[in-house]
Amino acid sequence: MTMIELEPTAIHRGEDDLPWIDSGRGNEVKLLTAKISESLWIVRTRFQPGTAVQTHRHTGQVYAYTMSGSWHYKESDYVNRAGSFLYEPAGSVHTLLVPEENTEVTDVWFQIYGANLNLDENGNVESVTDAGSVLQWYLEGCAEIGWEEPPVLTDG
Repeated sequence: MTMIELEPTAIHRGEDDLPWIDSGRGNEVKLLTAKISESLWIVRTRFQPGTAVQTHRHTGQVYAYTMSGSWHYKESDYVNRAGSFLYEPAGSVHTLLVPEENTEVTDVWFQIYGANLNLDENGNVESVTDAGSVLQWYLEGCAEIGWEEPPVLTDG
């Protein structure tokens, strides 16, 4: 018996194939990928004007692409606007801020390796966010709005 090798195929998700889940902190998240074996999670996040994200340290590298609106880090001088690309090395620490003056939602795509170590005001780790915890949070949020099995790209 001869084994036929199957060529890999692309996996597509359209705009409406995954729901937005409200974080309750001024943003909505759509989890595109959670590859726990690779410590990789890819999210698209929509931030309302005036949103602030807790100061955090990345254990792995992060890539970000801004599709609309603007945001910056409290610790930096540059502003990310529509069309901006940002690379964050492992070990970077920052506080994401969305200007209150923004007139539109800020929409950003993040590819994150490793974990976010969420820090308190003294720099102590308060909580950890990684591919596994984001997947669990997202699936629970989806279930709450009636999406029992969203087609998130995972290891399985």
